[in-house]
Amino acid sequence: MIAKRVIPFGLSFAGVVILDILTKSAIINHLPLHQVRPVIPGFFNLIHIRNRGMAFGIFNTAAGSWKDLVLLLFPLIAVAGILWILFRYPKVSPGMALALGAILGGALGNLLDRLRFQEVVDFLDFYWRGFHWPAFNVADSAITVGVGFLVYRFWREG
Repeated sequence: MIAKRVIPFGLSFAGVVILDILTKSAIINHLPLHQVRPVIPGFFNLIHIRNRGMAFGIFNTAAGSWKDLVLLLFPLIAVAGILWILFRYPKVSPGMALALGAILGGALGNLLDRLRFQEVVDFLDFYWRGFHWPAFNVADSAITVGVGFLVYRFWREG
């Protein structure tokens, strides 16, 4: 029973961390800071920016030691919660384990950036006409998709 949780979790976790590290490394090595490379004009760019806050720029302009504490504690709390769900929640399906692995992989990917650079590398830049979504990365995407899947599962279960 544990293998049905641990294997999908481990594969998802490792896949997200590896993909996040590789994509950020490619951006750092091939796109100077603040430079934009259009991919789909009018919709999607690659951009090399740094984010001192959380996903999608939350707390990016905040100052103070409280922000640094929150940005380091938040992933640690997420790790504890995810591991508790993985091993203690009786209804963890392989799909839920994949989602938990994606969330934890994303949290670790951004935490590694924060420990190395004191900020997170973001590079995916979507926009449409007057609407411009904040730049993000693979780790942010994995966290968002994983949380979305879990919310859907828990909502569906009632």
